[in-house]
Amino acid sequence: MNFALSLLIAFIMGQVLRLRYQRHHIQLLSRHLATMQLEKHMETLTTTYSRAIQEADPSRQEQIFATVTQTEQTVAAQAQRLAEAFEHEPENSTLMGVLAYNLPFLTNLFPSMKRDFRKLLYIHAAGFRYVADNVPNWDAKTRAYHFSAELYLFQHSCHWFCRSRPVADARLMVRHKVDHKKVLDSVSPPTHKAYTQWLTNTKSPQ
Repeated sequence: MNFALSLLIAFIMGQVLRLRYQRHHIQLLSRHLATMQLEKHMETLTTTYSRAIQEADPSRQEQIFATVTQTEQTVAAQAQRLAEAFEHEPENSTLMGVLAYNLPFLTNLFPSMKRDFRKLLYIHAAGFRYVADNVPNWDAKTRAYHFSAELYLFQHSCHWFCRSRPVADARLMVRHKVDHKKVLDSVSPPTHKAYTQWLTNTKSPQ
């Protein structure tokens, strides 16, 4: 067998594994999201925040932000439900690669290249709860800014889990005109710290 043919066979096998990986992850996440209205509530928040930011009158802006306070709480609660639901899934179904491109056959050989989506979901759930409860006592506009970043980072994680990081990066830029670094810099400090530790596979010092 010549070298070119070997490369072709390896490429085809890689594509088959990649498509199988993506199909499984999409079906898994979709099955859990189908039991809640998380995506609908997230869209409501994004639309309302955008409308409030465009409002010139500060008092009117405050009123618009106040209309989605309960929706923020609902998103936090449903994100927690999603994390708890994924806790019952086997680890081999929730691992995702941290390489720039989705190469399941390679990440299977090197466990250090994998991260657990279940842990990431808990990070997002805690982030939503932190901002929804307004632990730092931010004003309405600042809270909405950070909650938006939490939403964008969560969407990025879901796209990454289902497809790949480049796809998640591209969708973030196309949909929200912002890159991953900016979003990560804009989430709440606890989310930023926990997400960075998850990504780099490090733990907090005791």
